[in-house]
Amino acid sequence: MTTVATESARAAGSVRTPKLRADASRNRERIVLAARDAFVEHGADVPLDEIAKRAGVGNATLYRNFPDRVALIREVALLVKNRILALAETATAEAEAPGGGGPFEALQRFVHATVAEKVGGLCSLFSSHIDPHDPDLTEVRERLKSAVGGLMERARAAGELRPDVDHGDLFIAMSQLTRPLPNTSCQLLDEFVHRHLQIFLDGLRTPVRSVLPGRAATFEDFQTKN
Repeated sequence: MTTVATESARAAGSVRTPKLRADASRNRERIVLAARDAFVEHGADVPLDEIAKRAGVGNATLYRNFPDRVALIREVALLVKNRILALAETATAEAEAPGGGGPFEALQRFVHATVAEKVGGLCSLFSSHIDPHDPDLTEVRERLKSAVGGLMERARAAGELRPDVDHGDLFIAMSQLTRPLPNTSCQLLDEFVHRHLQIFLDGLRTPVRSVLPGRAATFEDFQTKN
């Protein structure tokens, strides 16, 4: 899968050798992934030196790629959202393929796979440090909305997904259930998150066993309003 970091490296244009371009791309991706994990564990104020150490690069390499903290957080947001989009597109292809298990099974695989991107632990970071009108983030957000909405519509048309939920419900639940609880370790979340996600997913299946209060959440409800 092509990552945001790889695309950025390709677009940079350089007179360096292909090997050096590949090394630079790998360094950039390592920094972004290390930043993702560090932000989840320690919040937005984690020292950038610590991120460089986790990534196995020098401070100069980090600052050459990302001049400040906001630039790094933006790149983490792009990486995470693009990776989740790729998971949604893979699930859609599986839902349409013979022997893929049907659209609800594909939806389940998508939800469980997003856990690795740690979106719940990053939600508050993105909402406080990212411009919601950033054109690159807006583009990937719209594509993600379309992919997940289409996947849910397939499951609904197959009679497998209850009719009174929307993609916003799905993303809010994923964010809440993958967010570390205060004063608990991330290891505790890792141990139970898939169990709790499956409880939630079982509640999305038909036949419907209760009437939900209020309205279905939309993807727009999930976005920061600035």
